Amino acid sequence: MSEIALVTYAGLPDLDPDDRSLVPALAARGVRAAPVVWDDPDFDWSRPRMAFVRNPWDYYRRYDEFLAWARATSAATLLVNPLRVLEWNLDKRYLVALAEAGLPVVPTLHLERGAEANLAARLAERGWERAVVKPAVSADSWETIVLAPGEVARGEEHLDRLLPERAMLVQPFLESVETSGERCLVFIDGEFSHAVRKNALTQGGRWAGLPEGTAAEAAPDELEVARRVLATACRLGGFEPPMYARVDLARDLVGGREGQEGRPLLLELELSEPTLFLTTHAAGLERLADAIVRRLARSATY
Repeated sequence: MSEIALVTYAGLPDLDPDDRSLVPALAARGVRAAPVVWDDPDFDWSRPRMAFVRNPWDYYRRYDEFLAWARATSAATLLVNPLRVLEWNLDKRYLVALAEAGLPVVPTLHLERGAEANLAARLAERGWERAVVKPAVSADSWETIVLAPGEVARGEEHLDRLLPERAMLVQPFLESVETSGERCLVFIDGEFSHAVRKNALTQGGRWAGLPEGTAAEAAPDELEVARRVLATACRLGGFEPPMYARVDLARDLVGGREGQEGRPLLLELELSEPTLFLTTHAAGLERLADAIVRRLARSATY
């Protein structure tokens, strides 16, 4: 029996390619690991010493079921990242909380389930000509659209269809995402590990983020923002620095903001099931494998 269950979903029973490298890296450290589909009815989650969340990428379609699984698994074994982290992070309303704490976050309007869309008025009030509209709980660009100038009606239709069933987010579209891509900063056990540049494309108005990234250097102001974001999240959520975290940033290139043009803004803080670009950064893979072994050793002493 494997000591670590690498949590995935039925669409990727053998894990995403970026995470498969964990298996030999852990084996080299004397730790057995294997992928397990999170909703496998025949799997006993009390058997592995750790359930390590990696690719449960249908959670947003089955949010309540996934949270119920996480709660049950957390009671049965060591869940990483922990339940408290998942509960705080899976719903992107955390962006509003981080902004209210004074962090530089892409402006985010959170619309509760059942709210009126009133998108034209909301965009006009904020001066947003291009906007991103997406569910508060989503991944893989699911039900996410990018609105060009003059496409308010399409956005209204999108919100009118989804708001009766789920909370939604509206954000301005950052031009730098098209021109420069996102900067993703990966942290292992609270310490900065590596950074990548991740492109984002639009296809027919739908957001299409590429999972692959190219190695990049993190600028000093990006590191400063990322560290503040992670520290504030831990404080607001009431948890210790998680074993893995990814801070996604983009530059604010909108003019008219005296002294702020070009600053890094938080797009997302990924603490649940992010791609960590382990195949891009061999040293990052080694750091993560070492962190897992340390965590297993600590848990054995309790």
